[in-house]
Order: sequence, then C-alpha cells, then structure tokens
Amino acid sequence: MRFKYFDILVGIFVAVLLISNVVAVKIVKVSSFSFAGGTLLFPLAYIFGDIFTEVYGYKRTRRIIWTGFGANILMAIVFIVIGKLPAASGWVNQAAYDAILGWVPRIVLASILAYWVGEFINSFVLAKMKIWTKGKWLWTRTIGSTVFGELLDTIIFVLIAFWGALPSALIFSVVVSNYILKVGVEIIFTPITYWIVRFLKRKEGIDTYDYKTKFTPFSLDHNYENQ
Repeated sequence: MRFKYFDILVGIFVAVLLISNVVAVKIVKVSSFSFAGGTLLFPLAYIFGDIFTEVYGYKRTRRIIWTGFGANILMAIVFIVIGKLPAASGWVNQAAYDAILGWVPRIVLASILAYWVGEFINSFVLAKMKIWTKGKWLWTRTIGSTVFGELLDTIIFVLIAFWGALPSALIFSVVVSNYILKVGVEIIFTPITYWIVRFLKRKEGIDTYDYKTKFTPFSLDHNYENQ
C-alpha cells in the first residue's frame, strides 16, 4: 500500500533526530531550567512517533525507529572518522571540531540507546492504549505514551551523555528540566497533533489498530497484513 506523505514524514523525522544530536552538546539555561540544546527539537521526534503509530501502526513505526537508529550510528561513525583523520596544512580548527563534534559520538551513543528504548515504549503504549480506548481520546494516548517513553529516554540519555563530565547536581537538574520540557511540548502540541492525525487518516485512507501485531522490536518485516 502506497502513501502520499509517509516518506516525507520519515525524512523529517530522521532529520530531527540527527540535528538534535549535534546541538545536544551545548547545555543551555532558560529561566530556571537547564537542558541540552537538542531538547528544543527532540520532543518533535516523539510527536512524530505518536503520529506514525496512531495512523500507520506499530509495525510500520518499528521500521521507522530502526531507520533513525541506523542514521544515528552512521553519523557517529562519520564524525569519529573525520575527527581522527589528519588535518590539512593550514587548517587550524581541530580543537574547535573536537570541542563540539568530538562530543557527538558519546552523545549519539546515549541518544541511540535512549531513543531506541524510549521510542519503542512510546509506540507500544500508544498502540495498546488505542485498542483499550477503541480509538477515542487521542490526547490520553499521545500524552500517556510520552510520559513513559520520555522518562526512560531522558534518564538514559543524560546519564550516558554527561555522567562524569558534569556535576551531579547539574545532571539532576538537566534530567528534571528535560523531562518537564519534553512532556510539556507534547501537551502544547496536542491540538496540532490532532489536526495532523485527522489530515493523514483522511488523505492516506488508513487508521491502523494493532490487534494482531507482534510487539517485538526486533523485526523489520514490512508485510503489515501478515503479522
């Protein structure tokens, strides 16, 4: 079955993941909140995850999650290789490269593990809640799944990315601030999520319920009908 917007949404989703990882090296402070720079963008990945699962189903979302996983690994490898290659004569920015992109492999490791756990939990909870609610009360699914997914995502990411590099008090502050901000973004974007979901269901002609889905994350099977 071919869709009009599926590929475009997947491309944007992967772009959000990669950009979030790069800008996550900077800890920013807004008012009393301290958080990784990627937090400003990364919550959109969970909104995309909600939309994918709600419209296209867990099985197609699983393939998208693995696509993002692979893209993150490729980015990390490229940054490491380029960083280790000898600099050309006259190029004096190696220290700047190492200071910013030199963090990226560790952050990507944190991100891919946190992302893998968080996104699959998010998709699983939403798919199950859709069945339990018989497709009603979308807001309970989008927010409820984010509460669980983002909690694990935030804890795993911050501990792996910054443990030993930042004071423990700051790490705790970053975990709390990141989590509040991520869930807050999900809540704020709920009306937009509603509109996008309705639009896609109407235009794509699909509204998936995962009644017979096997919820293992370890599969790339694309034959949705034979689950």
